[in-house]
Amino acid sequence: MRPTSGRGLQPNALGTFDTIVMAVAGSAPAYSLAATTAVLFGAVGLAGPAALLYCAIPMLGIVLAYARLGRIDVNAGAGYSWVGRTLHPFLGFLSGWALVFAATVFMVAGSLPAGSLTLSLFDAGLAENTALSCAVGAGWFLMMLLVVLGGARLTVRAQLLMTGVELLILLAFILGAVLHRGHATAFDWSWFGFGHFDGTSGFASGALIAAFYYWGWDVTSNLSEETRDSRRTAGLAALVGIGVVFLLFEAFTVAVNVLLSAGRIETAGANVLAVLGEEIWPGAGGKLLVLAVLLSTVATLETTLIQVTRSLFAMGRDRTMPAALGTVHRRWNTPWVAIVAVGAAALLMFGAAAAAGSVERVLKDAVSAIGLQIAFYYGLAGIAAVVAYKSLLLSSVRDFVLGGLWPLLGSAFMLWAFVESLGELSATALAIGLGGLAAGVVPMLVYWARGSAYYRPARLDAARALAAAAPFDSPDSPRARRSDESLATDF
Repeated sequence: MRPTSGRGLQPNALGTFDTIVMAVAGSAPAYSLAATTAVLFGAVGLAGPAALLYCAIPMLGIVLAYARLGRIDVNAGAGYSWVGRTLHPFLGFLSGWALVFAATVFMVAGSLPAGSLTLSLFDAGLAENTALSCAVGAGWFLMMLLVVLGGARLTVRAQLLMTGVELLILLAFILGAVLHRGHATAFDWSWFGFGHFDGTSGFASGALIAAFYYWGWDVTSNLSEETRDSRRTAGLAALVGIGVVFLLFEAFTVAVNVLLSAGRIETAGANVLAVLGEEIWPGAGGKLLVLAVLLSTVATLETTLIQVTRSLFAMGRDRTMPAALGTVHRRWNTPWVAIVAVGAAALLMFGAAAAAGSVERVLKDAVSAIGLQIAFYYGLAGIAAVVAYKSLLLSSVRDFVLGGLWPLLGSAFMLWAFVESLGELSATALAIGLGGLAAGVVPMLVYWARGSAYYRPARLDAARALAAAAPFDSPDSPRARRSDESLATDF
């Protein structure tokens, strides 16, 4: 492996269908349900469907913001670049840092269930051993690290297999839940209202947890430099992906409310999907859903690795972090130094997690801490989209609503949830969430003092960017003709 200065990521490696698969896998439907359903139920009770619904509406505003920003600035750093060029470079760096920190914490929070789920397929007792779960989870993590190192094409091939099987299993269980006879609680439309929340703070806690459910669709933006026609594809894939996972999350959360009692949900914890599977299809049901969760967990480890390593690649390229992070492998066109660095940091955190106690306690604190980071950088991206498009917002009702009002609503919601939930989280979750964000100030000040050009940005303005791109996007342009010749996916 030789450093290659000035070498970029592999362009046109992913097609539209590939990118949609990555968006769905990034939100990890089965893993999110398994890791977070009991946490969400503990926070809001039967209002889980409402929390997911009312978080999805502003989250869609953030998806629209990402889609519009991606049209005018194709950058593997995504929010790190957009926020820095519209609001302030300091906020842009902290936005990128929040993603990097959240994703690195998730390496452990995601790998632990992968380890315990693998062990539970053979012996339920072994799954309770945190140290052994860490060891097996680390094995899965290293395997995904090698896949991501192998390039975008290899990555998406692995995703198609894992996510395809996962979705087939989940759809089969949704049908099984609909046909199931008997229930612990009668279905009630009030689960989609505000009546079950314990005040404003309870609603904020539920919203923060729900944000963790959806997190990951923005991997499409981090892959934009490797995607064909990415100015259109990245945003479209994110919209489709968020729609798919929203329906899955609502269906399973309602099924859990109907089929399982409060006591069973609380006792099951991160095992809640296995318990639900046994309820729907006694015997094999639990094992099948455990397999779906395992596939989802491994798949989202892969997409999270892509997010953090592409973000670090952009930072290294801009000299806001060590320049070596921007080094691309000569053969595989992947940021191999960033991948190795993330791998080393995550393995150190595995040791800390093994000493922390139970898997469930690690998961609960990690989910809440990551939720803070997500709300922070999503909120900034929503504001960045409004600022970038400010000169175009009044050109039509559509631009005003989709480009201004909805992203701003999403941003306000995320930042409100961030502030409102501070009084509800445990000391450990706050230390991880806020301490991790504050730690980013150190490299930010160091590389600002060294004179990185990132801190003297060219302002991002949609009107100028779209006008400059117009000649190249006409049907008769050479670039348009080239893209028309290669519309199929890699398969």
